[in-house]
Parts: sequence; C-alpha cells; structure tokens
Amino acid sequence: MRRRTGRRPGNPDTRAAILAAARAAFADRGFDATSIRAIAAAAQVDPALVHHYFGSKDQLFLAAMEAPVDPREVLPRVLAGDRERVGERLVRTFLGVWDSPAGAAGLALLRSAVSNEWTARLVREFLTTQVLRRVLDHLDIDPAELPLRGSLVASQLVGLAMMRYVVRLEPVASAAPETLVAAIGPTVQRYLTGDLPA
Repeated sequence: MRRRTGRRPGNPDTRAAILAAARAAFADRGFDATSIRAIAAAAQVDPALVHHYFGSKDQLFLAAMEAPVDPREVLPRVLAGDRERVGERLVRTFLGVWDSPAGAAGLALLRSAVSNEWTARLVREFLTTQVLRRVLDHLDIDPAELPLRGSLVASQLVGLAMMRYVVRLEPVASAAPETLVAAIGPTVQRYLTGDLPA
C-alpha cells in the first residue's frame, strides 16, 4: 500500500474557526492593530497553527476576505517603470483584474460591501493596507498626505468598478480598457503625485 506524501490535511473546523476569528478581528480592529496571537486566542488555537494553515498575516487577511487576487502578485507591474505613469499602470492593472475570471469574486465583494458594513470594513482595510499603502510607499510621498491621496485614488477606482461592472453605465461599461486607461489614468496620477489643494 502506497503512503501519500506531503502535508496531512488539517481539520476543516479549525481552519473555519481561524477564518471566522480573523474576519471579526480585521473588521473590528483593522489590519494593523490585529495580531496573529489575538486571532489564535479568539479561535482557541495555538498561534503556530494559524501560521501552519495560512502562513503570514497578509495571507490570512486575503483568505479571510476571500480576495480575488493577491496584490503582491500584480502590483510589481504597477510599480515597475517611471513614477509619472503609475496612475496609468494602476488603472490598466485594475481593469485587467476585473476583466479576468477573478473579477466575478471582486464583483461579489463590492456588492456585499455596499450593503454590509462588516464587508465594507474588510474591503476598506484591503484597499488601504494591501493595495494603496504599497503603491504610495513606493512613490516616497509625504506621510501627512498619504490618507488623502489614498482615499482619492480609491474613490476613482471603486467608482470605476461600480459604473463599469455593477451599474453598467454606458459607454463606460463597454469601453475598451485602453480608452478608460487614457481617460482615468491621468486623474489617478494627479491624486498620487500631483499638487493637493491647500
């Protein structure tokens, strides 16, 4: 009889308990203020078990909110190249994700966030800590300006997702991605690196 190789499957109840505790903690306290140790305590498991199932805190957060894509895999495309074209690359990458099979999961999250405060908190934490912080940190921006710049970029991207994929407002809904990149990229760039109002 052949023995199977690799890691033994874990207890699905334990994994589910960790995810439930993580969702509650991230929604209540935010990503930065939540620790693996606190999640483990809430799930009544050893912190090592959280790492066993999910690896890092970032990976646990993505699993907890059922993120359609890992920003660490797509943001290098956004950040590669000159600083003056980051807005364009960000919009292009954003549309590429939403127009891919992963877009269906993103659409479900967005619809849920509109009607559910708990999901809205998770989406807000995802945008803030997993996407915008990584982009803005790369641009070496004055820390005092980060919250406003990040919020402005998020308003543009979430607004685009709502009009193109939820409301399906024409001609935005059927526009070629490059048309939208050309129209919206400069606005996102201004929010990222342009002058802010006093």
